[in-house]
Amino acid sequence: MAEEAPSPAGMRRDYTEWPLLLEDGLAGDWTSQFAAWFADATTFGLPEPNAMVLATADAAGRPSARTVLLKGYDASGFVFFTNYESRKGTELFVNPYASLVFPWFPMQRQVTVAGVVERVSRAETEEYFQARPRGSQLGAWASPQSRVLTARADVDAGLAAAVARFGEGPIPAPPHWGGFRVIPDSVEFWQGRSSRLHDRLRFRRDTVPGDADGKWVVERLAP
Repeated sequence: MAEEAPSPAGMRRDYTEWPLLLEDGLAGDWTSQFAAWFADATTFGLPEPNAMVLATADAAGRPSARTVLLKGYDASGFVFFTNYESRKGTELFVNPYASLVFPWFPMQRQVTVAGVVERVSRAETEEYFQARPRGSQLGAWASPQSRVLTARADVDAGLAAAVARFGEGPIPAPPHWGGFRVIPDSVEFWQGRSSRLHDRLRFRRDTVPGDADGKWVVERLAP
């Protein structure tokens, strides 16, 4: 007889191991706060602290989400790279807004980002692409990401074609491949606390008429 699957409704954990997230301990801007938490996640030994859930939506507003890897960040936003013809790529062209979630569960932390999305420059794409392992470079040419395939052999055939095309020579970034930058309107830092009364502090861009950039404000959100 098959073992009965555990019920998710009964799975509970009280969050008590980590320091509180209070306003007087917050960095002066979201970039510095993220840098501090990202350093904590790296030091803690999370396997891929740069893994983030990317949520997009199509022209009709139907959402989709997947995990991608952060490849850079600064005050201008968060950068990742992908096939522009993939589902996320095509959705971002028709609806250039996105949300990111960094799920650092072992640390009882989460960072959520929301904002507009733009392409990075071609020079930035090429610079990053040339830093990738050669296998990953070939893979960008080999895979028609998000397309329906008849079999795994289609991927193998695409890789073989890419190897034959470039041989031992340099591999440029494909024209259909490149980076996106999520320019945040808000960055929320979430710290788990006991009895589900979590700390949530959000940096939000407070845009005012005549000020395209606006200023940043810090808000505490109810858990």
